[in-house]
Amino acid sequence: ERIVARHVQEKFGHEFVFVTDYPISVRPFYHMRHADNPTLTRSFDLLWKGLEVTTGAQREHRHDILLQQALEKGLTQQGIQFYLDFFQYGIPPHGGFGFGLTRMLMTLLNVKNVREVTYLYRGPTRLTP
Repeated sequence: ERIVARHVQEKFGHEFVFVTDYPISVRPFYHMRHADNPTLTRSFDLLWKGLEVTTGAQREHRHDILLQQALEKGLTQQGIQFYLDFFQYGIPPHGGFGFGLTRMLMTLLNVKNVREVTYLYRGPTRLTP
């Protein structure tokens, strides 16, 4: 991530870069795959100054394909039936992402440790507030 960000900064003068089209081996079963290349997902990471601050993808919304992709990943239908039930009667195409607020704050404030921008840090030596 740092190398990619450094390259983009040097070549294009930007602090932000989207990395897209991750292989299926490194993404969850519910990420939609490209129709023309099913080994790649329709997913992304947003890097800012060499740190991933958000990740997301277009989600698979077709029940049969979702089940097939889950089985390919080694999951059992029984283990994810609660999730599959939402898709049984149809879901519109959709996407989702995870936003790392603490990572964004850490980068924005030029802080070196995420614990310094986390409201209630939890780690090996502090598991309860």
